[in-house]
Amino acid sequence: MSDVVSDGVVPARPRRVAPFIALAVALVLAALFVVLAGSSPAGDNQVQSFLIGRPAPRVVSTTLDDQPFDLSRRKGSWVVLNFFDPTCVPCVDEHPELITFDEQQSGIPDGAELYTIINRGSAESVQAFFDANGGEWPVVRDPDGGVSVDFGVAQVPETWIIDPNGVVRARYAGPITAERVAQDLQAFREGRA
Repeated sequence: MSDVVSDGVVPARPRRVAPFIALAVALVLAALFVVLAGSSPAGDNQVQSFLIGRPAPRVVSTTLDDQPFDLSRRKGSWVVLNFFDPTCVPCVDEHPELITFDEQQSGIPDGAELYTIINRGSAESVQAFFDANGGEWPVVRDPDGGVSVDFGVAQVPETWIIDPNGVVRARYAGPITAERVAQDLQAFREGRA
């Protein structure tokens, strides 16, 4: 049988697609393996961010008690920002840990300042939550969502540590524990992290 058609043109050979598909699948699986191999062990929710090691985004707003808030004025202090939504179950579950953390930090020299950033929910619903569940630290409004966007908040709760120079040192995705954040803060203070 001849490959020549009646008009003298040889048709193109069909390309084999299967090897290319197999190669693409192998590359995707290899990349997934690298990501999983490099991920933190279970229970370690400190995650990477393009902001780690860089100056924190600008945050200028007001607190629920109508006081001005400017993150740049917090330089000289360790700052912990917690992004919060009163309808978020992990945020609600995390809240007692934040109370413990705030109490611990208030009792030590150079203790971190804790601030909640409203990610979602009205000021009224957040205030009602704090009234019912406690928490004496300032709650900062984010009316247009710009603070959450600037920090790249994917899903609440998220917690960030900012050093006294205004540089982002850590990001936690998901609920935190008071002990874990306090340990990390101490490691940063001592230059071990």
